[in-house]
Amino acid sequence: MTQVAMAAPAPQPVPKDLLPTSGKAFLVAQAKGVQIYQCTKITSKTPNTFEWVFREPRADLVGDNGQPIKHSIGPTWTAEVDSSSVIRDTSRELKSVPSSAPARDIPWLLVPVEAAGDSNDVGDLLTGTTFIQRINTQGGTQPPAAECKAQTENKVKEVPYKADYVFFR
Repeated sequence: MTQVAMAAPAPQPVPKDLLPTSGKAFLVAQAKGVQIYQCTKITSKTPNTFEWVFREPRADLVGDNGQPIKHSIGPTWTAEVDSSSVIRDTSRELKSVPSSAPARDIPWLLVPVEAAGDSNDVGDLLTGTTFIQRINTQGGTQPPAAECKAQTENKVKEVPYKADYVFFR
């Protein structure tokens, strides 16, 4: 029996809400990693309930020119080639749009960023980055609610995901 190769789905257009207010894309990177959740007792609800709470991402990105970038708690992105890094700028609004399959795939984001510390020199890969888009997500959503209960309080689950990250400056 002959197998027919299936074409990948066509990429969805980026919603206008996720377009940066300034800058141009200078790097596109593909990510493969995990979204990490922890089963947490929510005491503000009556009766006390348990919910999966997002803790952090952990992913390896590969830029369009082969540049490896680490994505970690913060959220932080660090270029391995020169240790330049950026972190979410909490003084500016993070924008989020549901994916086309929100039950399966984490939302698309526009993350405002700033230099992480003073490690970025002129000419470093991530120097001057102002925004990062997370688009074309696959996976990464919270584990099933039924798996988070008193018996599993504080349990950590790593949920695999893939995404494209577009860096702007």
